[in-house]
Amino acid sequence: METMAPDVLISEEDIALRVEALGKAITEEYQGQEVTVICVLKGAFMFCSDLIKKINLPVKLDFVALSSYGDGTASSGTVKMELDLAESIKDKNVIIVEDIVDTGLSMKTLVQLLEARGPKTLKVASLLYKPSKTKHSVSIDYMGFEIEDKFVIGYGLDYAGRYRELPYIGVLNAGN
Repeated sequence: METMAPDVLISEEDIALRVEALGKAITEEYQGQEVTVICVLKGAFMFCSDLIKKINLPVKLDFVALSSYGDGTASSGTVKMELDLAESIKDKNVIIVEDIVDTGLSMKTLVQLLEARGPKTLKVASLLYKPSKTKHSVSIDYMGFEIEDKFVIGYGLDYAGRYRELPYIGVLNAGN
């Protein structure tokens, strides 16, 4: 099996510090309230797991799965909902937790779908943001890191289903 050694873009330590700061910001904003965290599978699972541990509030957790990449490195331009929420979000404080916002299409689509379900509040937390790729404007309320237009893997992000287990964000270097 061929393996690639990605260059480290964001270290495990830097991720941990930023996740802690995001958890603190969410705790302060929703002080005394419950939040419903919606993890966008599969890429956001590590970020979401670490983030909810840093939120010092009652947290309910649910999952959605979207796809727009398949096994490639570029978006197909079509967003498909593969897994929907298990519970209603009506009148709830909802935070969508995403791994990366690049074109914005997936997040814009998901925000529109969830807004129609009547949450009390709806915010977005994204570990990564690629402003140079943005085609669809999306408000990111809790942002981890702004990055350049590079294909990244690790900490839940994959290439063709691989490399999610890396504890850092790496750049996929096809020249390896």
